[in-house]
Amino acid sequence: MATTRTPRDPEATKARIFDAAVAEFARYGIAGARIDRIAAEARANKQLIYAYFGNKAELFTRVLGRCMVDLAAAVPVDPDDIEGWLDRLMDYHAAHPELLRLLYWEGIEYGTAELPDETERQEHYALKVAAVQDGQDRGVISDAIPARDLLFLLVALANWATVVPQMSRILVGAEDADRARLRASVKEAARRLIAGREVGASADRGSGGRGVG
Repeated sequence: MATTRTPRDPEATKARIFDAAVAEFARYGIAGARIDRIAAEARANKQLIYAYFGNKAELFTRVLGRCMVDLAAAVPVDPDDIEGWLDRLMDYHAAHPELLRLLYWEGIEYGTAELPDETERQEHYALKVAAVQDGQDRGVISDAIPARDLLFLLVALANWATVVPQMSRILVGAEDADRARLRASVKEAARRLIAGREVGASADRGSGGRGVG
């Protein structure tokens, strides 16, 4: 009696490899990740990983690039509602902390050296900068800070607590009320950044000219 074989599904295999690679790289970084473990978790032949994605560094680049595309689609920059965008961004990273871990590992691995997908990454961020620039051109966001710098600062505000949760726990607190207070503070800081000098000056006058230092 002939044995019935289950038809191979390359797309399903790629999806399992991708998910396993996200978890592996987020936990161990590029240097510490092991293709053997990814293959075992994905229930895939190791040679298929090389065939589909290339070597380990290439696999990491593909994985991170896909994660960033997913974020861009799920949480587009909204210059008309920066606070709402920050809320959605923080919620996304709380649900998907692996993306920021991948970025952190990438920073450790490459430092200031050029990334394998440097051009694609620049194009990715250029779209986000353009959204901020559009808000500045229309006057809904202050142009006191250049668009690319402003985006960097806003993303840093929103993401840092997820990148270093231990620092957030020790410095800010670990209770729900602490996290809610920090989120409100992040949005207040963002409000001042996008409002420009006028709001900052008004805040200083309201505090007796003491400033924030």
